[in-house]
Amino acid sequence: MHIKKNDTVKVIAGREKGKTGKVLNIIREKNRVVIEKMNLIKKHQRPDATGKGGIVEKEAPLHVSNIMLVCSKCDTGVRIGYKVLEDGKKVRICKKCQELLDE
Repeated sequence: MHIKKNDTVKVIAGREKGKTGKVLNIIREKNRVVIEKMNLIKKHQRPDATGKGGIVEKEAPLHVSNIMLVCSKCDTGVRIGYKVLEDGKKVRICKKCQELLDE
């Protein structure tokens, strides 16, 4: 998967189109990601031992095809390429400006 945890991504489809946020969680089996304060849903939660119940607002996962990684140099959603460095490490690069996306 071309997205990693803590990446800044831009939503390119759906009701959150155009917004950017940070990736909180990745669900690899379903090709979905959870983005901070994106795709909020209301969930009716039963009370349990840890806390009280009620209507809780939480982030729902988005499909990975509906998001793009944001390049820090281009400051926009970009396509991702891969490059192998001299030390053998495989890193992600921006297709527009060839900037390294992995630190």
